[in-house]
Amino acid sequence: MLNLFSKLFHKEEKASHPFCSMIIAAAGTSSRMGGENKLLLPLEGIPVLARTLQAADGAELVDEIVVAAREEDLIPIADLCKIYGIAKPVKIVRGGETRLASVMAASLECREDAAYLAVHDGARPLATPQLIDSVIALACRTNAAAPAVPVKDTVKVVQDGKVESTPERASLRAIQTPQVFDAPLLRAALQAAVEAGAEVTDDCAVVERLGKTVYIADGSYENIKITTPEDMTLAAAILQRREEETP
Repeated sequence: MLNLFSKLFHKEEKASHPFCSMIIAAAGTSSRMGGENKLLLPLEGIPVLARTLQAADGAELVDEIVVAAREEDLIPIADLCKIYGIAKPVKIVRGGETRLASVMAASLECREDAAYLAVHDGARPLATPQLIDSVIALACRTNAAAPAVPVKDTVKVVQDGKVESTPERASLRAIQTPQVFDAPLLRAALQAAVEAGAEVTDDCAVVERLGKTVYIADGSYENIKITTPEDMTLAAAILQRREEETP
């Protein structure tokens, strides 16, 4: 009886967490993939976006999924959710012309009482549920968090074809997704960026514009973004290795 009580208590404790909506940005044009929609391409037999959805579905701290997509992809993505058995509530909304507009549109479709919003690239299919949960957990303590890995190469600041400076590599990080924020903070930051016509490359940047601190969680070198055909080859190799390492 005691053992049963402990299991039930542990299950209830794990289920108790602030509500988190995951926004999946999937409205890009895949211009560097020769015009093909990279998110619908098969990666070891499963479409790229389906793998991304499965990772979000498997994360314990994600409660709902909102996908921002191109209008012509709304039905195909809904079909993916059915075919691959995504169990969590999913909304699929029309994205905008830019990433900022897409994330803004999706944020307005997330549950109004969501405490946190996690923004993830649809083209990062190798993020594990464990990585997603670790970033959300950090954001719950800090209000803003993102995964990152140390930069391996020396980075140069270049202007007009000439090297201007060489930043200290030890302090540089390559930022990944999911990027997770207090929901009111992100919505306010997105609105401010839209009104200012700001050009931002990721969601951390919109929060940084308000002077807020973003905290860094350990990312993974396997959490790559599919951008070019070469990335598909690398992703397939990573999945094959994971399969070999699975007991």
